Amino acid sequence: MPPPTLPLILDALRDVLDPELGYNIVDMGLIYGIGIEDDLLWLRMTMTSPGCPAQDYIRAGVQQRGRRIPGIREVEVELVWEPPWSVQNMSPQAKVHFGVEQQAP
Repeated sequence: MPPPTLPLILDALRDVLDPELGYNIVDMGLIYGIGIEDDLLWLRMTMTSPGCPAQDYIRAGVQQRGRRIPGIREVEVELVWEPPWSVQNMSPQAKVHFGVEQQAP
């Protein structure tokens, strides 16, 4: 079985919501890096703030959802704080949803 593709992984991770904001972690811009090694999926991600009370909940959601991706048996999540998260990390759809003005390129 070929490893899952990045679009498939991102689509699966859209099922994981930030419980405080009610929006998915992919379009919130919380995912900083994704890799696959054999049946291991690793993610480097952040939270909206270092004191985010939902850290454990979100991490568990990522691990549970990641293990349901065909070809993935284990998920490792590394939380990072650099670069700090910003509303500018959000997808255009999330910016519209939250009323964030998009900066010109």
